[in-house]
Amino acid sequence: MVYLPAVLVAAGIAVLSLLEQSHAPSVPVSDKWSHGIAYLVLAMSLILPLLYRDHRSWRAYLWTVIACTAYGLLMEALQRFCTLTRSGEMADLVADFLGALLGVILVKITSRLVS
Repeated sequence: MVYLPAVLVAAGIAVLSLLEQSHAPSVPVSDKWSHGIAYLVLAMSLILPLLYRDHRSWRAYLWTVIACTAYGLLMEALQRFCTLTRSGEMADLVADFLGALLGVILVKITSRLVS
């Protein structure tokens, strides 16, 4: 149950990533920014339950970035090979990685300020 927010965010990313281009909502920011923000939220929703169990584990931070980036890779591959109106881009994957990295950095900074 503690991973429900991360599952919901991941499901939202999948839906938005795999929607036919004409049905996808338009966003007022760059596509790369929206990727970064989405994966920042995903990383934050995934890292918080992990840190609840072991708040000092560097592994939780590392695995969160790896898991989010792997999920981004999966979404890009699905866009490329399983949709007709989408295309997977390396720049999107970089934005996913940077968003996830920023998410765990923000959680790390915040956890230090709180404790």
